[in-house]
This record gives sequence, C-alpha cells and structure tokens, in this order.
Amino acid sequence: MRTSMHKSDSSHGSSSTPMLTLGALGVVYGDIGTSPLYALRECFRGPHAIALSQTSVLGVLSLIVWSLILVISIKYCLFVLRADNNKEGGILALMSLALPRRDFVKSRSIDAVLALGIFGAALLYGDGIITPAISVLSAVEGLKYATPVFVPYILPITAAIIITLFLMQKHGTARIGKAFGPIILLWFTVLGVLGIKGILQMPGVLVAFNPVYAYEFFAAQPWQGFVALGSVCLVVTGGEALYADLGHFGRKPIQLGWFLVALPALVLQYFGQGALILENPAAIENPFYLMAPSWGLYPLVGLATLATIIASQALITGAFSLSQQAARLGYLPRIRITHTSEETIGQVYVPFINWSLLFGTLFLVFEFGSSSALAAAYGIAVTGTMVITTTLCYIVIVKRWGWSRWVAVPIVLFFLTIDGSFFAANFLKIKDGGWFPLVLGLIIFILMTTWKKGRKILSNRLISASVPLEQFLERSLPSVQARIPGVAVFMSAVSKGTPSALAANFIHNRVLHQRVVILTIQTEEKPYVLENERLEIEHIADGFYRIIAKYGFMESPNVPALLQRAGDKGLAIDIADVTFFLGRETVIATKNPGMALWRERLFSFMSRNAQRATDYFQIPASRAIEIGSVVEL
Repeated sequence: MRTSMHKSDSSHGSSSTPMLTLGALGVVYGDIGTSPLYALRECFRGPHAIALSQTSVLGVLSLIVWSLILVISIKYCLFVLRADNNKEGGILALMSLALPRRDFVKSRSIDAVLALGIFGAALLYGDGIITPAISVLSAVEGLKYATPVFVPYILPITAAIIITLFLMQKHGTARIGKAFGPIILLWFTVLGVLGIKGILQMPGVLVAFNPVYAYEFFAAQPWQGFVALGSVCLVVTGGEALYADLGHFGRKPIQLGWFLVALPALVLQYFGQGALILENPAAIENPFYLMAPSWGLYPLVGLATLATIIASQALITGAFSLSQQAARLGYLPRIRITHTSEETIGQVYVPFINWSLLFGTLFLVFEFGSSSALAAAYGIAVTGTMVITTTLCYIVIVKRWGWSRWVAVPIVLFFLTIDGSFFAANFLKIKDGGWFPLVLGLIIFILMTTWKKGRKILSNRLISASVPLEQFLERSLPSVQARIPGVAVFMSAVSKGTPSALAANFIHNRVLHQRVVILTIQTEEKPYVLENERLEIEHIADGFYRIIAKYGFMESPNVPALLQRAGDKGLAIDIADVTFFLGRETVIATKNPGMALWRERLFSFMSRNAQRATDYFQIPASRAIEIGSVVEL
C-alpha cells in the first residue's frame, strides 16, 4: 500500500477559496440542500410509510444524520473526491480512470468497467429529469398551506416555472450564476434557523445523534427499518453532483462548503422537523412548511422555489456536460453543443438534451401529480449511481493508487453495504414510480452502447475496405494528371488506410492538391490534453502528411484553429488555401456478424440524425466538400 492517496491539488489559489466555496454552495449543494422539503416527510407518508412513533422518529433521525456523515462527509468529501481524472470528476471521468490498460487485460474486464460507467451515466439522465420535477413541485406545494385557493393551481404554476427554466438555458447562466451562491447561503441559513427554532421546543430530540437509536429502531422493527431506507436515501441526493463539479471548484472549496455550511444547516433542519413531529404528529403532512411562522410562509415559498430552481439548474447543466463528455468519448452521436460563456469553457448548452429533459420533466409533473408520488421514482436513480461509483472507486484505488486489497476491500465493502441497502430498499417502489428511472436508464444505456459498438464495427468495415496508404500512393502518384494549388485536408475517423473520400476524389478527378493532409481526431480518456501533446505530424510522401490530433473529453475540436497551430510543428498551413474533404457514410443494416439487426437499424437511424461533421469540427461549410459512400454493417 502506498503511504499517501492520489491527490488532486486544486489549481485555484488560496485567495480565491472563499469565493469558490460560495460558488460551490450554489452549484454543488442545491440538490442536497432542497431535500428537507420532502425527505423526512416521505419516511412516514405514502404507500411505503412506516408507523409514526417516538422510536421510529428518533431512529429515522439517527439514520439521516449518520447517512449524511458516512455517505457525504466520509465517502464523497474525504474519499471519492480524491479519485480525480486530471482534476475532473463525474461518472464518465471515473470510468475512464478505472479503465485498465488494454495491452495487459482481457477485453471482458474493459467491457465490465464500460458497462458500469455507461449505465451510471444513463441513470444520471433520470436524475436530471426527476430533480426539477420533484424539487420545484415540493416548493410550490407550500402555497396550499398559506391558503387553499392555490390548490388547483399547484401543477400549472409548477409547469410554468419549469418551462421558463428550460427556455432560459440557451442564454447560459454566466450572469445569474453569480447569484446562486448567496441565494443558497441564505437558504441554508434559513434551514438552520428554522431547525434551531424546532429543536428549542423539544431539545431531547438531539439524543438521535447517538447511532444506538438507529440500531434499536432496526432491532425492534427490522422490516420497517429496511423500508425506511428507501426514503432516508433522499437526504443524500446530490452526492454525485458534488463529485461531478470537482473540476469547476476544486476539492477544498467543495469540502469547506459542506462541513462549514451545508452539513450543519441540514442536521439542524432535520432535527427541527423531528422535534415538530414528536410534538405534533399531524405536522407530518409537511413538517418543513409547518415549522415556519404564518407571516413567513409566502417568503419561505419564494425562497424555496428559488433554491429548487438553482438545484434543478445544477442538474440540467450536469446533463449538458455529461452529454458533451459522452459524445466526445464516442457514446453518443455528434450533437449540437453551444458554448454560452466566453470565460468558462465548461458552460455549454445542448438543445436536444434541453428539450428532452423538459418533455420528461413535464411528463413526470402531470403523471405523478405530487412530490410525494415522485419521491418513489427518485431513489432508484440516485442509489444506483452511488453503487456504481463505489465499485469503480475500488478499481481505481487498487489499480491506480496501488492500495493493498486487504485495505481496499473492507473500506469498499463498508460503503457498498450502505449503498446496496439503499438501492435494495428502493426496489420496493418499482411499481409506484421506481420503474421510470430504470426504464429510462435502460433505454439510454442501449442507445449509448449501440452507438459505441456500431462506430467500432463501422470503423472496422472502413479499414477493411480501404487500401493501405502506401499502396494507394504507389499506384496513384504516377497517374496523377495535375497537382493543383492549395491544401486538401481529408478528415478520417481512423488513423490507418486511405480515407474513402481521398480515394473517391482521385478516381473521379485524377488530380491531387499540392499538399494533402489526412487528419484524424482522437479523443483521449482524460479531460484535457496539453498543447505540446496535441499534434502528431508524419511526412508520408511528396506533399502528403498525416496529422493525428488528440483532444480530451472535456474539449471541443476546432479544426481550422488546429491546422493553424500545425506551423509550430513545421507544417505551415494557410487556412485560406484549404479545402476540406469529408466522407459521409450511409449505413445499411445487414445480417452480417456484428450486432442484432434491430440494433444496426437503430445505429443507422442515429447516424442519419447526427450533427453534420462541418458543424461539429467548426469547419466553414463554404470550404467543405462531402463525398458520400454506402457501408454495410
């Protein structure tokens, strides 16, 4: 075992730590910070409610506190955050870090890691749909405690807020994002103050800090204790967001935001709700809003709505970032990605994902009708991703950090026991809504794996159909009728063989440009590539060059800018003299070995609807020529 963990030292200076911590509060902790709106309530209400008694309330409170401590404080803040991929976090970054070296392992090991990572990513899309629905709905439901007049309008108001939220995405969050931190800081302050108010009414509730109360609850009512875990897990929603935003803020600000602000406020709030329920069991209908004085109900609803919008924004932005990573790594087709900030590289807008999330969120709001009904659908996505994260972390600490299995196995088994218990408890809710994230996750998993495998099969077909470049040059150069001025850049998905566009262009025209560049863009399994490692240039023959350009999965390829930088490697290219040639394959599904026929048809459909290569690689359409070909899978 190594003497120290692999570390991710933030590049941010210590002077910026307070501002980064404030920013982390707004982006990272919005989701987990809005859980008090519904988490404790759901333990004692709905189809899987447990009996309300002093033993069960104190037991559940103890489970909540120790879930926050063990899962968020220890597992994520002190453990998972250290598993950074070049200072980036998130399920796909972790998957890339966990991938074994392909030269030394069987492909089954790679496939298993890929399957885990992809399914974890697929579940996060479900989280991105459910979070806006349940959080905004739970905030707006507070209006009915002010006056019953609002009851018929709860769903329309919720829908209007959600639609507005998604319509604003194309403008980015660069401006309003600066207000996220102060608003969530105010939210946590209010949570803490309300919690203290409740605790002062019944200080004895603080005995639930003792984990013995959780043990006694399980010992007295094992089945009810297990059922309660299905709702207790709602207090740790947002753990994955904490890890996914590692690259934006760094480890230290995220940790400070949790231990100094979020954790104390949440603990006080849950104990305050518990005290209210013990004093007045009828308050279980909505302990959060019933804690507030009547004069503060409207302002509290307004603040809660702002907080849930911010929490939703973080999940939506996370879905955009996840989609960008997936497309770069080859798990999704090329999709239109718009950068909404000139200052922040990671701030992107993905139209297709945005409208898909909006449709899914509105469907949930009107299909389930209340935050209580939606709570059943929430836990599966969250706890499933938690199990996958813990499993991938085990691979990282053993294979990357070099820890002894005798140390790693007990630690990981401890966390897996917690995660697995939460996940198993949520299976009781399958028929009550838990089916939704599983079905959605399975659909996205099929789409992502079909695209990845289809691209691999297509690549193999193109390589087998092409002739070696040396052979092409040996046959073609003697018969060239003219070398016309300028530079021809042939985009090639593979770094071997002759691009089909080059062969087709020569066969039809019998001419070549004075300089021919074969350009291949490769995405590395790390977030960023250093500029001095970006380009590999090979001089093949008279006027022929092959360029391999490497990008990280958090970067966007810009081919014109890339070619201008080739001058630093000795190949000066004037963009004004360049003509780009791109192959456009029409994929035909066949019964040849590869994938099932239905998956080949699905891949063909996805291929036809992918973003045009000129847009994806930022190539001027006026300087591009597409040459089509038909490929049978």
